[in-house]
Amino acid sequence: MSTTINKDEIQKFSRLADEWWDVNGKFKPLHMFNPIRIEYITANIKKYYKIKKNDSTYLNGLNILDIGCGGGLISEPMARLGANVTGIDASKKNISVARLHAQKSNLKINYLETSPENLKNFDHFDIILNLEVVEHVEDVGLYFQSCNKLLKKNGLMFTATLNRSFTSYIKAIIGAEYILRWLPIGTHDWNKFIKPEELEKLLSDKNFSTLDINGLKFNPFLNKWKNSKDLSVNYIVSSFKN
Repeated sequence: MSTTINKDEIQKFSRLADEWWDVNGKFKPLHMFNPIRIEYITANIKKYYKIKKNDSTYLNGLNILDIGCGGGLISEPMARLGANVTGIDASKKNISVARLHAQKSNLKINYLETSPENLKNFDHFDIILNLEVVEHVEDVGLYFQSCNKLLKKNGLMFTATLNRSFTSYIKAIIGAEYILRWLPIGTHDWNKFIKPEELEKLLSDKNFSTLDINGLKFNPFLNKWKNSKDLSVNYIVSSFKN
């Protein structure tokens, strides 16, 4: 049976699971990355669904699926904004960490140890989040096919990943893993990175239309991430299901 689960990748992140919520631990880069991701995602949700209010629960009524949720770094902010969040991950340890942290934070999030192709008997979601996931899955075609089945017609999907470019090899592999030690060596396989045009083709083949492509770039002087037109390393695509 086909699967999106890459067991080596799951074991890799399971070993780090206890550090998901340590802002100075192995996932420090993700904690630094999170604000700009949330800013982009929420701004585009509001634009797409024509949400005019800006209170603390303006995502009320929206059903969000966070695939590869890890310890819940994106699931929790979405839940705080009022969304009904389901977070799935193939790592049992990640899900245990996410559930415990949500409980401590008094947040109701439906965390499940599963993969998208195995998620059954669920109503279609309004929004799917694929954030830094597709470069770790076994079968990307099956992955997006599964997303298509889970998303409502005209539903919104965000896919964030890394470009397979010379710049990304220097910055994301050599720089982030070997020199700066932001990430454990071996976190990423450059060969699994996806060029923006390849991702758009994959999405189109699975009946998605691209709305926007946005680069995400680290500013070392300000020590923070910012939106950018530069797609050479990190980028995020918003698309909808036709």
